Amino acid sequence: MSDNENVLLAEDRGQVRILTLNRPEMMNALNFDMLQALKAQFENLRFTREIRVVIITGAGEKAFCAGADLKERATLSEIQVKEFIYTIRNLLTDIESLNKPVISAVNGVALGGGTEIALASDLRVASERASMGLTETRLAIIPGGGGTQRLPRLVGRGKAKELIFTGSRVNGKQALEIGLVNRVCEPERLMDEAVELAETICEAGPIAIEQAKYAIDAGMETDLHTGLAIESNAYWITIPTEDRTEGLTAFREKRKPVYKGK
Repeated sequence: MSDNENVLLAEDRGQVRILTLNRPEMMNALNFDMLQALKAQFENLRFTREIRVVIITGAGEKAFCAGADLKERATLSEIQVKEFIYTIRNLLTDIESLNKPVISAVNGVALGGGTEIALASDLRVASERASMGLTETRLAIIPGGGGTQRLPRLVGRGKAKELIFTGSRVNGKQALEIGLVNRVCEPERLMDEAVELAETICEAGPIAIEQAKYAIDAGMETDLHTGLAIESNAYWITIPTEDRTEGLTAFREKRKPVYKGK
């Protein structure tokens, strides 16, 4: 087994793939090996029709992801640091733009790049023991994986500036209150909660979910008139699908639909 496979575990539960950041002794901090393993997974997932939802979590009970591996960072040259930031920024864009929903199950400490992974995900479920924050200014740098852009879009400009300027952390309950996460639960319930959410999404039509995600994300970056046009075009894609016919037939026959993504 390669290092890349060791630092990232993959498990399929039906139509849900669970990716576990697996460096618990390093608080699941991101190094080059982990970034490359995640990149390979998400490149594969884009074309894996059998998987409809992805969950990202961290190994152990302490950390989701403590951000960049600062021990590795200390050994990197200036150009290598730039390469690391470029790699993580592109990876998080790949996560955000994946053609299926991504859920972050935040089981503990999620700082810097850890919070940025959660921000790039579509949905976030947090343990009550979660600790989230973009703490980079305390190291005299700024978030480099999209945090300055995604956080204000999620929680608002003022709150994002407060969190980033102070390098503050929020727990699971506080994260829910400011809209940083969708759900918060007891630590022992975290994966059950995330899997149940994923399985509920899997009951819907996969093409419809893909198009809804595209319409929301693309529309949020433009004006309402253009956003409505994006939604209209996304809707047209669902009309000729077998899944739409199956949905109508199942409704008429009072049974659960069986969607195939066609």
